[in-house]
Amino acid sequence: MFVHTCKLEWNAVREIAKDWQSEIEQKWPRYYHEIQGISDGAGLPFVDILALNIRTEIAFGMFNDGCTSLYWKTQSNSFLAQNWDWMEEQKQNLIILEITRNDGPRIKMITEAGIIGKIGLNELGVGVCLNAIKVPGSDSSRLPVHLALRSVLDSPSVDDAVRRLEDAGIAASAHILIADKDKAIGVESTSETIRLGDVNAHNRIFHANHLLLPHDGPVEAGWLVDSPFRQQRIEKLALELDRQPDSTDITCILDDHDGFPHSICRYEEGPFGMDATLFTIVMELRDRTARVSLGRPCQPEETIVLEFK
Repeated sequence: MFVHTCKLEWNAVREIAKDWQSEIEQKWPRYYHEIQGISDGAGLPFVDILALNIRTEIAFGMFNDGCTSLYWKTQSNSFLAQNWDWMEEQKQNLIILEITRNDGPRIKMITEAGIIGKIGLNELGVGVCLNAIKVPGSDSSRLPVHLALRSVLDSPSVDDAVRRLEDAGIAASAHILIADKDKAIGVESTSETIRLGDVNAHNRIFHANHLLLPHDGPVEAGWLVDSPFRQQRIEKLALELDRQPDSTDITCILDDHDGFPHSICRYEEGPFGMDATLFTIVMELRDRTARVSLGRPCQPEETIVLEFK
């Protein structure tokens, strides 16, 4: 994975991860000990599991997991949804992770084995999605992207989640879309800046894999040429829908093939080679439920319902 993406052998990755170890232990001991627990249970060195959780920072945003995400508040529901696109080989590493503890909300997410923060929701109806963005730079004094996702899922509300991220800073570039039943905020970050994006006039937020807000510091590197097309396309599809959407409508938007190979639903075939939609998640935050479709939304291989009872 690291060799293909950023030309780093595993021993080099481990050495980079070691440089982050003490900072995470001091500032975020809960996450440090959770990573240690996974390491112990898997019988693997701590730095191996840590490297997975800080892969965005190690590769300076070079992991090309492209995604298209949306938030849409209607009269009866608040939808948070996305496609997650990456190399087909990564599909076998996807897991559904459920977290139950006495001092925080229960969490249900879809993640990759070993990674403690990803895409999902908590029992209070706070959900999070992720769009990778490629801007050079990382800052080990700030919260790594995947731990930032976990921090959101540990939060009781959107406002609290955003406050936590602003206080800690985010160590690398990303767009983290945070929502609950009442509101949503898009958090765009680089290793130096955080910018907040609000809903549009229709109570919607859409995001692909490029910065939409002005940022100081490093300039975004050219990356996924299909990102602007997907951004424009998802906005157009939403405007063309002449009714309040239900979860099926949201899934259909994410199943759009227009403009292939630049389409929202992505295939491994074509000039972009390695990337395909590996799962689609549609969260209904008022009901505190989510439906995860593994594989492309046009050809789901398995559907998993996440809910809190």
